[in-house]
Amino acid sequence: MRPTLRIAVAVLVWLAASVSIFAHAPAVDMLAAANGFLGALSTDQKKQATYALTDAERENWFFTPVPRHGLPLKAMDEKQRDLAIALLRTGLGQSGLARAEAIMSMELVLRELENNKPPGRRDPQLYFVTVFGSPTADKSWGWRFEGHHLSFNFTVVDGSHVFFAPAFIGSNPAEVRSGPRTGERVLGEEEDLGRAIVKSLDDAQRKIAIIETKAPGEIVTANKREVGPLSPVGITAARLNAKQREQLFSLVKLYLNRGRTEIAEETVAEITKAGINNLTFAWAGGLERGAPHYYRIQGAAFLIEFDNTQNSANHVHSVFRDFKRDFGRDPLRDHYAKSHAP
Repeated sequence: MRPTLRIAVAVLVWLAASVSIFAHAPAVDMLAAANGFLGALSTDQKKQATYALTDAERENWFFTPVPRHGLPLKAMDEKQRDLAIALLRTGLGQSGLARAEAIMSMELVLRELENNKPPGRRDPQLYFVTVFGSPTADKSWGWRFEGHHLSFNFTVVDGSHVFFAPAFIGSNPAEVRSGPRTGERVLGEEEDLGRAIVKSLDDAQRKIAIIETKAPGEIVTANKREVGPLSPVGITAARLNAKQREQLFSLVKLYLNRGRTEIAEETVAEITKAGINNLTFAWAGGLERGAPHYYRIQGAAFLIEFDNTQNSANHVHSVFRDFKRDFGRDPLRDHYAKSHAP
């Protein structure tokens, strides 16, 4: 083989390896962080924090302040909490981590607004880490970070591919209206961009996009374990002008970028391949800020919901769902089918 050809082949091999390493980087980092966290726990703590991957608890997710399974930050020492947050960082992007930290600290705002009644209900350390299965380099496992207004569910299939869904973030209050954090809106960007889209529509477009004059009191899918496309779907992106389509896709990416860059970019590529014109946007409720409102965006494989109706339209719930890959459902089914095939 000529030297130039050998060099070209070597470069191609290096590039292929680099792409593989980049694609698997989240899984590699999650593996190290999860084992670092579990290794720092006592026997009793580890028992509390771990479940089998096939346990029903895997899909027992919620976003209200309810009793939870797993190990809360409150029951960890400082080193263990640092390791738990290090695990969280392996799955979230910069915007996702900033929102998560702000939502956790919002518990202090709620504690003050509610005069700490009942005592202990609002606590920024009542967020739970749960690991499902045994984190290993060649097997499937998962983990969850969850508490009031946060639920992040990650699945690692075959030790190499990461799926991030369902992914929920809420905020109460949606806008802080008193105290030193007055004016803070953790999910203000999601709200403002959604409203900008519906207000940019002409009369003919609005007749299709606005599905109800009254917004539902909650995201329609709530905490269902498995969801499918919702109806009515609203207006397709094909009926939007170029600027409106760009705004809609930017809103989709805003939700995806809550996750780590590599995970988000892969989903963006899949949505782009399926065709941006096939996305749909639906709105319900008032158009002006302060009025109860709701919107949803759907693609062939995913659903986004945003609802701000509770507490006089000052309490937001938002979620990203994947019809086939919530909790890594379909990839795990494929994995098990291949593993047990003759």
